[in-house]
Amino acid sequence: MAGNTTYFLFFNLTMFMKIEVYRYPAFAFCLLIYCFIVFANLVLITVISREQSLHEPMYIFIACLSVNALHGSAGFFPRFLIDLLSDTNLISRPACFIQVFIIYSFIGYDLHLLGVMAYDRYAAVCYPLHYHRKIDFKLVIKLAVGSYIYPVTTVVVVVLLSARLPLCDNQIHRVYCANWNIVKLSCVPTTLNSIVGILLTISIVFIPLTFVLYTYVRIVIICWKASPEFKGKIFQNCLPHIISFTTFSLAVFCDIYLSRFDLETINPILAVILSMEVILISPIVNPLVYGLKLPEIRKHILKMLF
Repeated sequence: MAGNTTYFLFFNLTMFMKIEVYRYPAFAFCLLIYCFIVFANLVLITVISREQSLHEPMYIFIACLSVNALHGSAGFFPRFLIDLLSDTNLISRPACFIQVFIIYSFIGYDLHLLGVMAYDRYAAVCYPLHYHRKIDFKLVIKLAVGSYIYPVTTVVVVVLLSARLPLCDNQIHRVYCANWNIVKLSCVPTTLNSIVGILLTISIVFIPLTFVLYTYVRIVIICWKASPEFKGKIFQNCLPHIISFTTFSLAVFCDIYLSRFDLETINPILAVILSMEVILISPIVNPLVYGLKLPEIRKHILKMLF
């Protein structure tokens, strides 16, 4: 120990103290949500992997989204459900940084996959005759893997920069380990963490967002003078992706804002809901919009279940 600096072996997730009265109802509700996430995404993965007619780029990317949803929710829900029933909400330092890695890599991979899917829709609409030449199976695998490698690499950098900081406190005002909340506990200046965090946020969040907006502007231009039937078909194929990307982007922006905001000053239940939004939105919304809105997937899901 040097000055006020201590090497803490555990972090204390203080937000659970704010929802003490609601712990058991919250546990039952969140367990149901987690069971739904696992069931819905496993159904989607199973249907797409089993049906030969669904071995197309768009459906493979949807399956990747579901795999990522299981990855992200597994990094949050088991620990969250245990903490809801625990008297103490201490999480070890290694477990905390592992959770940071899982949750942030989940967010980054989801955003990059949605960006790749926007390119897939752009190629299908703007170059229909050359679509299968432009988006072949090898490219699909490269895009799916590349969309994972970059976010994971950047998140590893963020975690290593945060892990090296000497801390003056171990109180994290969230229901899970969030990187910026850990950085704010530092006893030394965090300029490097801030700069790297801003650059990586731009590369992981704003670049995919800009790319998606660009591709949809091009799609709108192509569809502007097309027939109503063509517009309807394109709208049906693109709507699930638009809903998925919009809702998840809003959840990410909300999480970025919350990291800079003092959650102690707002209603504790609202604070917990807003904190969980970025983890809940994509794993719940994606199976619903893709499973219900895309006729090919919906048909095979109903066939498998009934």
